[in-house]
Amino acid sequence: MHMDLRKRLTRPKRGPDLKKLTDTELVDLAKEDNKEAFGELYERYVEKIYNYIYYRTGNHHDAEDLTARVFFRAMGHIENYTERGVPFQAWLYRIAHNLVANWHRDRGRRKVIPLDEFIAGSLKVDAPDRQAEDNEERERLLAAIRRLPEERQQLLVLKFVEHQSNAEIGEVMDRTEGAIKSLYHRTLIALRDELQMQDAGFPLPNEPQEGKG
Repeated sequence: MHMDLRKRLTRPKRGPDLKKLTDTELVDLAKEDNKEAFGELYERYVEKIYNYIYYRTGNHHDAEDLTARVFFRAMGHIENYTERGVPFQAWLYRIAHNLVANWHRDRGRRKVIPLDEFIAGSLKVDAPDRQAEDNEERERLLAAIRRLPEERQQLLVLKFVEHQSNAEIGEVMDRTEGAIKSLYHRTLIALRDELQMQDAGFPLPNEPQEGKG
């Protein structure tokens, strides 16, 4: 994955000391054009950023391309990064979010998060005759998730795919921890209400128009 970028950033290190440094210390070194320091940051976060982008795009090829672009952009702007309450990891997620938003906008496609792999992995199919029923339930949930506004889809990815805390999600989305907790509860209620409406036989709302969240 991202072999060209990985090759450039993972040069032989001068010992194990870099792995003991904090992100802030590595950033300071990277600002001095220390490629090994940025390579360590890359190794720490490349899989997380890739997973985040994949679940926002549903496409391995585009996820790899966008992940590489996140780190190229971060490397090119590292001198302008100042922590100011935003950890380096959150800064990377913000770059990734902006690139994914541009990716969707450029293609004029509806924002879809394919959480099926995540949900499928958590489902336990006890017998073959239950598989069709479980698949149907999963598709109903995915359809409801895809109708959510973009920020609520982003929240679900960060919480259930990236397993981030409300505080960490707040850093990425530039919200307070309390605001994230509130948004999360409202999102779950909205999903529950829509699924209950489906069970009661109400028609599904229209699919979002392309280009809208």
